[in-house]
Amino acid sequence: MVGLFSRAPKDPQKKKNVAKIKELKKLVKEKKYTKALKSGTEYLVKVPNNHDVLFTVGGIYYLKKKYRTAISYFDKALEIGSYDLDVLLLKAYSHQKLDEKKHAVQCCNKIKEIDPKNKAVAELLSQLES
Repeated sequence: MVGLFSRAPKDPQKKKNVAKIKELKKLVKEKKYTKALKSGTEYLVKVPNNHDVLFTVGGIYYLKKKYRTAISYFDKALEIGSYDLDVLLLKAYSHQKLDEKKHAVQCCNKIKEIDPKNKAVAELLSQLES
């Protein structure tokens, strides 16, 4: 018998949300970035703290060379998962593209704390130092 308070609350939107995420991933895979952005941002209105969707939308903005906007999504994703190497690395690259060396180096240092042997960070740091 299940206790009165031990059951997880049912999310009435769960099936729709799962379908939206699948749609988003499919659009990204097909490189339909404009549609993917629309789908991702609509999803984030309903579920603002989905780490994967925040990262995906930020990544699309990065690909579209809208680095400042990408960084805002990466920051939100890092509030949820502060040790996500992929988010930190794309954030560092975004700062590099904006000539914000100090911020890029900060991201790199955080990555080095988590993964001292990360090759991508070593390459990025050498680019930033030159």
